[in-house]
Amino acid sequence: MKRLILSAVTASMLAASALSGQAGPLPQPSAPQSNYTQVDWQKPGRHVEKRVVKKKVVVKRSHWRYGQRYSNWKRHQAMRDWHRYGLRRPGPGQEWIRVGNDYLLVSIVSGIIFGAIAAH
Repeated sequence: MKRLILSAVTASMLAASALSGQAGPLPQPSAPQSNYTQVDWQKPGRHVEKRVVKKKVVVKRSHWRYGQRYSNWKRHQAMRDWHRYGLRRPGPGQEWIRVGNDYLLVSIVSGIIFGAIAAH
């Protein structure tokens, strides 16, 4: 009886070890395929994080229109240093005035708008 139990335990141990160790090592290729190793991404200094920043550009449309008449143009003083702000030379009978955050090129006689530029 003792031999029977001992042989059953031995057989079960051999069967368990035979089932768990069947797979052998895989053959390695003779030449390396690439220089990349599996843990390169974990090394400090190798991982580069790229961030894409998209800028939002807000373009405000001016409510001034070419040919529109600006009735309060006489309230504003004419800009004599128009070249300082990058504005073109006003034609005869025209002057640049600043209204809020806009530059208007208006007629001296009638106040008709010939040009409008938004200030920066």
